[in-house]
Amino acid sequence: MKRPTMQDIARRAGVTKAAVSFALNGRPGVSDLTRRRILAIAEELGWRPSSAARALSGGRAGSFGMVIGRPARTLGLEPFFMQLLSGIQAELTRDTTPLLLTMVEDQAAEIALYRDWWARRLVDGVFVVDLQVDDARVPVLQELGMPAVIIGAPCGTGGPPAVGHDEAAGVEVAVRHLAELGHRRVARVSGPAHLRHIRIREEAFARVTAQWGLTGRSVEADYSGERGAAATRELLSAADPAARPTAILYDNDVMALSGLTAAHGLGLRVPADLSLVAWDDSALCELVSPSLTALSRDVVAHGAHAARRLRQAAGGGPHGGLEEPPAPSLTLRGSTGPAPADGSGKPV
Repeated sequence: MKRPTMQDIARRAGVTKAAVSFALNGRPGVSDLTRRRILAIAEELGWRPSSAARALSGGRAGSFGMVIGRPARTLGLEPFFMQLLSGIQAELTRDTTPLLLTMVEDQAAEIALYRDWWARRLVDGVFVVDLQVDDARVPVLQELGMPAVIIGAPCGTGGPPAVGHDEAAGVEVAVRHLAELGHRRVARVSGPAHLRHIRIREEAFARVTAQWGLTGRSVEADYSGERGAAATRELLSAADPAARPTAILYDNDVMALSGLTAAHGLGLRVPADLSLVAWDDSALCELVSPSLTALSRDVVAHGAHAARRLRQAAGGGPHGGLEEPPAPSLTLRGSTGPAPADGSGKPV
């Protein structure tokens, strides 16, 4: 069955194609009665405007886009993005707005896609994820005049509105918990250092460990279980026992789970010898033994809020600004406990 056209509507309504165009685009030139009749026939036939027609007329696309530049192997394992997309989609379905989602290899490909989407009017705006420290996407979006919402840490120098959480406050909550348990050597397994929210966490980690008089060390990973486990073994296999941490904070749940497995493989008891904290609580954190203490935030609500902000921006609302971000809370479970009595942990 072929897609209905404006000519089909005109034939059914007994009017000209121009009259149908006037009615469907809300322009003068037809009576209210004729407009209602044309709209009713269009609905009955299931007519929808084509993206090409919208581009020619300068109209809205009626959809939003998101481009993700992460390897599929890590993205598919991380609950954060599934929860985020769930929240975005739940909000967009309120007015049946489609989400155009795709993955790319690098920022150059992402920028090329933005230019193509905007030139063809395929989207009315985009969600921007994984903002980098020096991000080439932001000036291009501003040059295009393309509505956008950054999900995560803001640019820091204006730019599109950002919907995020207080990354520094999350670090402070986790480190304070470990310090109050008596841990003096705390490590962090981080995500990629070029990401802006990771840079914020790293700066906060250095500051807060110093405030508590702790020895802090970070090892960069890539959010994957493999790198999380490798970083854990690197930290716990230091030749000098005094250099081994008694607690580790991970930048996501997948790395924390792999870190737990790696610690067990080295003969360590969690939390008697080593305490672990995960960022971004998920069902995975509760399915292991011991269950993982984790920083919690409502990612689904976060996604829904981002969708509302992008709808506002695409409709001509404010294009800048940052609302006060909520701080993550700490959900205490079995993976954290008092530091080992001798302060050194079990030798590996």
